[in-house]
Amino acid sequence: MEYQIKGTPFPVVECHLGANESMITEGGSMVWMSPNMEMKTTGSGGLGRLFSGERIFQNIYTAKGGPGMITFGSSFPGRIEVVDLSAGPWIFQKSAFLASEEGVKLSVHFRKKLGAGFFGGEGFIMQKLEGRGLAFVEIDGELVKYQLKSGQKIVVDTGNVAGFTEGVSMDVQSIKGVSNVLFGGEGLFNTVLTGPGEVWLQTMPISGVAGALIPYIPTGGSN
Repeated sequence: MEYQIKGTPFPVVECHLGANESMITEGGSMVWMSPNMEMKTTGSGGLGRLFSGERIFQNIYTAKGGPGMITFGSSFPGRIEVVDLSAGPWIFQKSAFLASEEGVKLSVHFRKKLGAGFFGGEGFIMQKLEGRGLAFVEIDGELVKYQLKSGQKIVVDTGNVAGFTEGVSMDVQSIKGVSNVLFGGEGLFNTVLTGPGEVWLQTMPISGVAGALIPYIPTGGSN
């Protein structure tokens, strides 16, 4: 499989497949393809994905009778990034997965600590990508990468965590001080990432955009 990532701020990834090569994707991600691409829907996503609010079913597209082309599009302004899973698994925000080669396995990843589960908000349930091959993920806004050493920490607003390698641990830290909580405008909790491993942070999470728009949405009523 060969690919090209094109366009901004709503990028697409155009994948060129050899005969009988396949790609896996979430429903609704395909935007255009050659006529010899054959789709098959599978329920291999598992019940854990249903519990997390994600789709159980995924689509497998296969090039039949010769080489084929298929293109997947982003759903939010930002970037499409490629991840090579040959070096090990990655953990991503639950809406990040776009498409992958057939050898990639997608599963639900939960934080192990109880506090992280109840108070982690949108970062509690995440996606784990592992196996063989390349995967394409959506990043909200721009992407900033950090390489953390063993024991090195970074404190992040939960929505800005795009993903990290499996060796990075993730926990929740409450914001200290009553005045900071009430008037600081930063919420109640932050996410703490601890190395070793690579961390990807996104600059414009969907949740942040939604929160910024709320004051400007009409609430109804007569003029």
